[in-house]
Amino acid sequence: MTLTLILIRHAKSSWDDMFSDDHARVLNARGRAAAPSIGAWMATRGYIPQVVLCSDAARTRETAGLILPHLSPQPELRVTSDLYHASPDTMLAEISKQTSPVLALIGHNPGIALLANGLLKRRPSHPRFADYPTCATTVITFDADSWRDAAPNTGTCKDFIVPGDLTG
Repeated sequence: MTLTLILIRHAKSSWDDMFSDDHARVLNARGRAAAPSIGAWMATRGYIPQVVLCSDAARTRETAGLILPHLSPQPELRVTSDLYHASPDTMLAEISKQTSPVLALIGHNPGIALLANGLLKRRPSHPRFADYPTCATTVITFDADSWRDAAPNTGTCKDFIVPGDLTG
């Protein structure tokens, strides 16, 4: 069986108030433009998750809210505080509990970039993969019977994109 994991870093967030609570930071104008472009790209490519796991931070929830309307059928959104600035191990533990064959996870750096790097047998040649900028999206496939079998260095990179690839 083929399992597909879509790893999305939240879109660009606002730093207008340097003293605001990090958890409460929302997207800036660039982020609000980037997230829908990623959603439209996912829909065009047929990357439609049944479930989207999402950090409970404002910027990740807002990113999800701008991506999901482009996807049909609409995925189930599961928001959890366990994914807020989660380590790759924590994210992989959340993923391993799932049963849907196509999942997406919206999270934060550095964890999401480290997870993408760690899961792949071979990294994509894209020049932005190493720094995994905001709204970067990696589509990884696994030949596995369950998410418990998705282990480091076993995934194949099917696609990687950043918003700049779509908007120029």
